[in-house]
Amino acid sequence: MKNISIMGLMVVSTFLISISSNAQENRLIVNTDQGKTTISRHIYGHFAEHLGRNIYGGIWVGPDSEIPNEDGYRLDVLKAIQNLEIPNLRWPGGCFADEYHWTDGIGNPKDRPMMINTHWGGVVEDNSFGTHEFMNFAKKIGAEPYITGNVGSGSVEEMSKWIEYINFDGVSPMSNLRKKNGQEEPWNIKYWGVGNENWGCGGNMTAEYYANEYRRYATYARDYGANKLYKIAGGANSFDYNWTEVLMKNIPISMMDGLSLHYYTVTGTWQNKTSATDFDKATYLVTLSKAARLEELIVRHGAIMDQYDPEKKVGIIFDEWGTWFDVEPGTNPGFLYQQNTLRDAFVAAISLNIFNKHADRVHMANIAQTVNVLQAIILTNDNDIILTPTYHIFDMYKPHKDALLLSHHLTSEELSIGSEKMESLNVSTSKSEDGTVNISIANINPDKKIDLEVLLRGMNAKSVTATILTAPEINSYNSFEKKEVVKPTEFKDFKLSKESLKIAVPAKSILMVRVK
Repeated sequence: MKNISIMGLMVVSTFLISISSNAQENRLIVNTDQGKTTISRHIYGHFAEHLGRNIYGGIWVGPDSEIPNEDGYRLDVLKAIQNLEIPNLRWPGGCFADEYHWTDGIGNPKDRPMMINTHWGGVVEDNSFGTHEFMNFAKKIGAEPYITGNVGSGSVEEMSKWIEYINFDGVSPMSNLRKKNGQEEPWNIKYWGVGNENWGCGGNMTAEYYANEYRRYATYARDYGANKLYKIAGGANSFDYNWTEVLMKNIPISMMDGLSLHYYTVTGTWQNKTSATDFDKATYLVTLSKAARLEELIVRHGAIMDQYDPEKKVGIIFDEWGTWFDVEPGTNPGFLYQQNTLRDAFVAAISLNIFNKHADRVHMANIAQTVNVLQAIILTNDNDIILTPTYHIFDMYKPHKDALLLSHHLTSEELSIGSEKMESLNVSTSKSEDGTVNISIANINPDKKIDLEVLLRGMNAKSVTATILTAPEINSYNSFEKKEVVKPTEFKDFKLSKESLKIAVPAKSILMVRVK
C-alpha cells in the first residue's frame, strides 16, 4: 500500500445533493432461471499485513499472554473470524511483503532476528509471527493462505526456496528444514503473489521492467507434486491502464493466473483524507460515488485484458480495496487505525455487489484490512473487541459465496451528487445451490425510504426472510462502550406474492433478502 494520487478527486464542499425529479418506479426484475457465472467465494477474502496492530495485538498475542488465546492466537478475534467463514487470507503484505525475508520468521521464536518495519511506523518486528504461525492461523479459520513473495528487496532464489519450504513433499534441504521446524507434511498452498505494488513501495519499477522480473521470478515459482500454484502478478494502481496493457502484452497467459488491482476509496485527497467519523451527507455521498468507481476500473482494465485473454483465463485479483481516512486522533500515523461507520458498511456492500456482477473476470478480492487497520472488520483494545459495521456486511453477504450470479435489471430513482448522478439502490442477485434466491440491496439515500417492486421471473416464491443493517445516523459506529449501535436485525417490511415481492427499503439501509 502506498499514498498514490487518484484521478478525478472531487472537492467535497462543492457538492450539492438532491433527489432526481424523475418519478420513475423503482423496480428490480430478477431472472431466477438465467445465470451462467458462479460468484467465487474468494471475492470475500481478507488481508492481514504486518501493519500497526493487525498481527500483533490483533491476531497474535503469543501463548504467554494474559489475553485469552489459543496457541498464541487471540481467542475473541479467532472466534469472530471463524464465524465469517472467510475463504482466503492474504499475508504478509502489502508493502511489508517486499521487505520481508521469510527465513527470519521460522525456527525457535527466541532465536529469530528482529527487524524494523520501515514502512509502517518504524516499529521493531520480532518475527514471532512467521510462516508456521500464519499457516496454522489460516487452518484454524478455514481460509486458504494467499502469500505475497518479496520481489522488491528479495531474490529469485529466496522466493523459490520459500515455495519449496511450503509445498515440496519430497526430500530436499528446504523440506527437511520445514520438518525440523515441526511441519512434517507440506501445506500445498495454491495462491502466490509475485511481489506487491512494484510500481511503488515494491521497487518503484516501470511496467516493462516488472513484466520481465515477473517472468523471471514466476519461472522458478515451481509446482510440487500434484499442487499447482495460482500465480498472481503485481498489477496496476487504480487508473493506470498502461500498466495493465504492458503486463498483458509482455507476460504469456500460460505464466500468469491472476493480475492484481488496488483501489482505495479516498474521500478527500491523499494529503487530507478527511475524518472517518466526522462528515456530513454531502461527504457521505461523495464517498459512495468514489466506491462505485470500482466498476469503471473493472470494465476498463477488463477491456484491455480481453484483447490478450478473450477467454478470461487471467482473473482480476482486487487484493487491496476499502476506505482510507485520516487516522484516529492520538494514534500512530503509521498504524492506519480508523473507526468504521455505517458509511463503511455501504462501501463494502457496493464494492461486493460490483465484484459479484463482474465475477466472470474478478476471481478474488481482499478487503484492507482484517484487524485494527483501515477498513477493518474487527477493532481491539487490550481486553476487548468490536465487530464493525463492515464485519456485519461480510456476515450478511455469506449466501453469495459460490452462488450462481443471476441476471437482473434494476430501475431506480437517482441522487444528484454535484454534476454526477448515482442510483439510490445498488443490488446484487444470486442463487444458492439449494435454489434460494439471494438479493442484497443497498439504499444509499440518507433520508428517503424507497418502495421497491421485485419481479421474480422463473420461480414460484413461497417464503422470504430478510436481514437489515442500518443505524440512527450515517456516521454511527460501534465503540467499546456501545458495541451494538450498528448491528444486523430481522427485517419484515415486505409483501410476497407468487412472482412479486414488494419491499419498503428504509433510508440508509442494507438488506439481504432470501427467497425460497
